[in-house]
Amino acid sequence: MSQARVFLLPDLGEGLTEAELVAWHVSVGDTIVVDQPIAEVETAKSAVEVPSPYAGIVTELHGKPGETLDVGKPLISVTPLFTGVAGGADADDAAPAPSPDDHAASSMSSGSGRPDATPGAASSAPAASEAAAETYREEEKAGSGNVLIGYGTPGGHGVARRTRAPKAALSVVEPVETKPVNTTEDDLSLLRTRVPGKLGAVISPLVRRMAREHGVDLGGLQGSGDSGLIMRRDVEAAISTPAVEPAETRRTPAVEPVETKTADPRTGLAVSARTPVRGVRKAVAANMARSRSEIPEATVWVDVDATALMELREGLKAKGGEAPGLLAFIARFVTAGLKKYPELNTRIETAEDGSQEIVSFDGINLGFAAQTERGLVVPSVRGAEKLSARELDAEIRRLTQVARDGKATPAELGSGTFTLNNYGVFGVDGSAAIINHPEVGILGVGRIIDKPWVVNGELAVRKVTELTLTFDHRVCDGGTAGGFLRFVADAIENPTSLLADI
Repeated sequence: MSQARVFLLPDLGEGLTEAELVAWHVSVGDTIVVDQPIAEVETAKSAVEVPSPYAGIVTELHGKPGETLDVGKPLISVTPLFTGVAGGADADDAAPAPSPDDHAASSMSSGSGRPDATPGAASSAPAASEAAAETYREEEKAGSGNVLIGYGTPGGHGVARRTRAPKAALSVVEPVETKPVNTTEDDLSLLRTRVPGKLGAVISPLVRRMAREHGVDLGGLQGSGDSGLIMRRDVEAAISTPAVEPAETRRTPAVEPVETKTADPRTGLAVSARTPVRGVRKAVAANMARSRSEIPEATVWVDVDATALMELREGLKAKGGEAPGLLAFIARFVTAGLKKYPELNTRIETAEDGSQEIVSFDGINLGFAAQTERGLVVPSVRGAEKLSARELDAEIRRLTQVARDGKATPAELGSGTFTLNNYGVFGVDGSAAIINHPEVGILGVGRIIDKPWVVNGELAVRKVTELTLTFDHRVCDGGTAGGFLRFVADAIENPTSLLADI
């Protein structure tokens, strides 16, 4: 019996140390190929489908949906299908792979003692086994090139190459050692689980042992695998289903149990639910707590007359063109402001000896807060200083949709250098936002509403919004923060001065 290869949960990017197991795409006993998605996990930044770097039979799943797994810990164990392939398994130890005509490969030794044996099968078995093993080796070499930290497949063409061996090669798999055929209780159980009309729809020894230990009659089970193959999940379902007592022996309890809720010791109220903090919510909580504990933040704000910006946008729409969204216009003003006040586009790094450095960047990755079903995430527009308002609008829309679909990459969610937060969409005017660690500033935009405003000495009704800047006081003082905020406010009040590139 060969040793199973254990696939460890890889580093999914950005140095993440854990991931929540959302769902398995395979079960124990399933036959998988290289690059086949085996599980969906949710990191602190996105949902990811993990492909298998190995092909073979799934022998163990290391975790249950909802559990948090550490990077570098076992995720799945896979036993190779054939001997001579990376320490592959005996034919009697692995569930058979289906052949092109949907007939599963038999795990019984060839020869006259086998009911479906054919003349000459014994002499051709070694060659057939080697051909099948070669096919297996070719499939493992045909990966798509998916790169997982610590793993990888060499292909790189996007689709795994499947090479089929001749039908005879897949119909017989010979064990390394020839053993006399003994009719045992286990062999009888094996034969009883054949599907009529199929040559080798049998169960693996692992599943047979589980059934034997729990007293499950395999002859009465309907397999859920290919060609009626009985899988581990079928036996587990039979174990978990209680036997039905005869009607005359069943008793009805005199008192029905009443579900009680645990009382909270502090409030005395019943606890209605407990929700684990994990996934995106766990990452947000940790990041916000770190920001509050490490960053000495300060906040400045200003009311802004956005009437001219609103009129500019309406004018573009009236001309029949596609007008960028208001957030894209403000993003354009923010990138111009960060060029003038680069102190707010930095990061503080602390060395092991406690010394600190302010790290400046040659470029701006502008993050923006996006609300999704999985919680608040902050995708970032990379190289935002190079983009026009229209280009910023297109990228913001793309990243918002990707984030809401849960498909944003770690690089898209963890590379920002400054964050723009439009909380006005929630109907609020202002907020003392928490800085997105390890950045040093975040600009919030409130709702745009009609307010009385003095224009040229006269009172008028104008479209007014509030800008709020929260900044790390270690990297700059109030003069720099106020200068940046005033720059963005002036650009909103006089948008044509900065929007020649729209």
